[in-house]
Amino acid sequence: MSPLASFWSGLGGQPALVSRASAVERPGVLSSRLPVREFAGACVGVCALAAAELAARRTGGGEVPAVRVDDGAVATAFVSERHLRTDGRAGESFAPLSRFWRTADGWVRTHANYPHHRARLLAALGTPEDPDAAAAAFAGRSAREVEETVTAAGGLAVALRTPEEWEAHEQAAAVARLPLVERFRLDSAPSREFPAVDGGGPLLPAAGLRVLDLTRVIAGPVATRTLALLGADVLRLDPPGLPELPDQHTDTDFGKRSALLDLASDRKEFEALLAGADVVVTGYRPGALDRLGLGAEALAELRPGVVVAQLSAWGATGPWAGRRGFDSLVQVATGIAHLERGPDGRPGALPAQALDHGTGYLLAAGVLRALSDQAEAGGSRLVRAALARTAGELLAGGSGDAVEGGSGHAAEGGSRHAVEGGEAPAMAWLAERDSPLGRLRYALSPVDFEGGPRDWTRPPGVWGADAARWR
Repeated sequence: MSPLASFWSGLGGQPALVSRASAVERPGVLSSRLPVREFAGACVGVCALAAAELAARRTGGGEVPAVRVDDGAVATAFVSERHLRTDGRAGESFAPLSRFWRTADGWVRTHANYPHHRARLLAALGTPEDPDAAAAAFAGRSAREVEETVTAAGGLAVALRTPEEWEAHEQAAAVARLPLVERFRLDSAPSREFPAVDGGGPLLPAAGLRVLDLTRVIAGPVATRTLALLGADVLRLDPPGLPELPDQHTDTDFGKRSALLDLASDRKEFEALLAGADVVVTGYRPGALDRLGLGAEALAELRPGVVVAQLSAWGATGPWAGRRGFDSLVQVATGIAHLERGPDGRPGALPAQALDHGTGYLLAAGVLRALSDQAEAGGSRLVRAALARTAGELLAGGSGDAVEGGSGHAAEGGSRHAVEGGEAPAMAWLAERDSPLGRLRYALSPVDFEGGPRDWTRPPGVWGADAARWR
């Protein structure tokens, strides 16, 4: 079974619809020891299929529009942060303390892009903000000691593991038991009737839907950015005391509005927004919103018929469920960085933050499929995805063999052809426009179906500057 067919089956999609997808293969892109190109295309492909399926429903139930997955568009979007330009300025990448460090017995990788994470890392190490001092502190400790000490301090550091070491880890066993995208029905809310979409412009399957975006750092924002592309009114909410990295906001907040709201102290305002929401997408660590009385079941009680999508780094169960995590750290823990090591033995990385981007498209696909399921059978819905589970799928070869819950009978379907010369110029999938942040160059969405949108209706605005209310 192809990855696309397997992923689609795991999402509960009709196997025959896979035949509506065609692929343009460009073997030179996203080159890696792992099948990143094929995996990334499958993640985008199921998202496009889910969008096309919902579009057909909202235009009267006709034939599902044809889907096209171009490896060039996918590869460009998976490194969108590298292509971003704001008035000609390239975006900032990892901070100086976000990198691999040699320890007394191996390697550890840290993540310190955010000031609060950087402060916790330095406090755990007992060093000033100086790379040389940090290197000396790492060199005198074991990788696992660093991992536990920094984690206990609320920072982010993960010891390098081989795939075999990760497979033996209790957290690996916990996520391996999960389907690639978890799907639950929460209650017996009545089925929904979506109004027909306007046929005068691009086909927007999420038109008129309202999405509360409680995410940051690539995967969640990619999912909600995609829903915005498809016509949803996406309102991103961030706590007032936790500023976002400017370039990260610019890259992932196309099509959205951005407001500040404290979920604890501004509870009434949040519940008023929830009352009008169709979808809530969260990127908080498992259990964090439950402690505020805003877990999935509670959200469904407050807003029957809502679709809740939850994203985590390590999964919702297991000893690491409550830990912080990012794509780069999940690559290190799961053995991907070991597989991608260089000739000198130094740990490596995937050619893109493929776990983040791939999981983002999978989560968006899960939301779109949940909306289609709601129209058929009703019920508030919960969709969950985890970077560690996505990593497991990539390590398994993207074959879908580790996915539970699918029928296992999806048709291969679809058509594929390779392009001579492989890699295509990224400029084919870049666009420019003015924005409140300056003149932007950015990557277009790779989600492509017949009649669908090619660009967002609005650029990103100033972070936190919008009112916390629906349009």
